[in-house]
Amino acid sequence: MSLIPQFSSAWGLGTITDMQDLKKNIFLTGAPSSGKTTVVKKVIANLGLPANGFYTEEERMADKRVGFLMKTLDGRTGYLAHQDVQSDFHIRRYGVSIENIETIAVPSIAPVNMNVIIIDEIGKMECFSEIFRKAAINVLDSPNMVVGTITLGGDDFIRAIKNRSDIEIYEVTSENRDLLPDLIRRRIAELLGHSL
Repeated sequence: MSLIPQFSSAWGLGTITDMQDLKKNIFLTGAPSSGKTTVVKKVIANLGLPANGFYTEEERMADKRVGFLMKTLDGRTGYLAHQDVQSDFHIRRYGVSIENIETIAVPSIAPVNMNVIIIDEIGKMECFSEIFRKAAINVLDSPNMVVGTITLGGDDFIRAIKNRSDIEIYEVTSENRDLLPDLIRRRIAELLGHSL
């Protein structure tokens, strides 16, 4: 039996009254192209709270994926990975830019005041950087609320994050992806003690 809630409208939209059930780190997982980033972007668009962090998007040319861009909430952009990036680290044909991870993604997820932190994603590419791994743990350990995505599989580091007692993980499916943005906003409101 999976420990990851599949989420259904039968249980996921109710109000949590026991504060012990509330976890400050809310993550999405799922197969590639399941809609994880789309859900995160909808949460960002309707958050109504100070936030910082980054999300990723595919870059396509002539309907062919050529790389992945990181975009920070304050407007910085750079390649996470690209077919033309020269690197010692690769996922399939994509060279991974450790420099961009460490100069764009890492500073964007530093805890600021009580901002909501967005991390899209904690995945194999990002985790090639030890500096990113340390920054991810730092923000998960901070008092800040974190909304993010995490790869479906993963190495020992990623599995350890999934097993944290302060993390709530939802698997994104075609059946629930349109409902998840509102669910996450409700979870945030419950944690903060007010409505969004």
